[in-house]
Amino acid sequence: MNFDNQLLFFFSALGAFNGLFLSTYFAFFIKKRNRSTYFLAGLLFVVSVRVTKSVFLTFYENISTHFIQIGLSACLLIGPFLYLYIRETTRSKSSNSYGWLIHIIPIVVIMILLGYYFPYSEHRYLWQRSSAGYLSWFMFAQWFVYIVLSLALIRSQLYKLISKTKKLNSKDIWLTTVTIGVSIIWLAYFTSRYTSYIVGALSFSFVLYLAILLVILKRRNKLLFFEEPEKYASKKIKNTEAEQHIQKMNDLMIEEKLFRDSTVKLKLLADRLNVSTHYLSQLLNDNLGQSFAQYINTLRVEESKNLIKNNNQFTLEAIGLEAGFSSKSSFYSTFKKITGATPAAYKKQML
Repeated sequence: MNFDNQLLFFFSALGAFNGLFLSTYFAFFIKKRNRSTYFLAGLLFVVSVRVTKSVFLTFYENISTHFIQIGLSACLLIGPFLYLYIRETTRSKSSNSYGWLIHIIPIVVIMILLGYYFPYSEHRYLWQRSSAGYLSWFMFAQWFVYIVLSLALIRSQLYKLISKTKKLNSKDIWLTTVTIGVSIIWLAYFTSRYTSYIVGALSFSFVLYLAILLVILKRRNKLLFFEEPEKYASKKIKNTEAEQHIQKMNDLMIEEKLFRDSTVKLKLLADRLNVSTHYLSQLLNDNLGQSFAQYINTLRVEESKNLIKNNNQFTLEAIGLEAGFSSKSSFYSTFKKITGATPAAYKKQML
């Protein structure tokens, strides 16, 4: 292998090995692991397996056909893991259901059956990009469908990307980078017949390190090309614009009762309203005269008052938790601060 090929091998393999390392880190070593981090770990793992196969197939002739089989089959899981990660991350509240298995188990079964009945060692023409490569076309089509579904989930982030009035926050930037990055990798592999097979591996290295760079720059507050300069922070929100957002916010609270989630944050509500956290904070303080905590607690107190009136079978502590308060003490202190009476005293008045 000459120096040029060695250099090409190094950069194409670098992303694959780092992807495997990051997938292991997210799956086993990150402190706050949840379902979304496991999906991200799965996405990084299957992409890395696919890329590793491409690298070794390009630079080494004598590699196991079983390894090639696994690498090609991994394509079937890239789309599902991307979609599941984006869906889980964009949800307002994490789901405890196992519906995600519908996107994984059938694919794994298909991978096993294809490997058994149409192994790469005996049916190479089906796996290669040619007019007779039906399995290859099927894998790329399935991958593409999941990319489209993922792009649909981040349509508000994509709108912000091209909008001059909306701002991308850290979460928006990351989700957009991941989805578009996987799309670039798909395109690189899909067009490899007309370019080079190693382009897919190189594109993964490029996307992976670009994503890492974006995170580093964001943490250092240098990602200014995604956000407006801070000098516009004090700009007054127009009354008509403020009224529209307030109405939308109130409707959202009435329909979905987000305040019942004791862990709800300003950022979550801002994302649902498609505005920045700074804009929402300014809207609450300037136009409603309340902080986010005051706004949420007011809704929780109103909800608890309704529950006290209409649910005699609940204890006061249960009512506080149902309304969204994290503890009995916070419920009692906040309720008295807003109404001037304790929950117990208010309940007596209702009898």
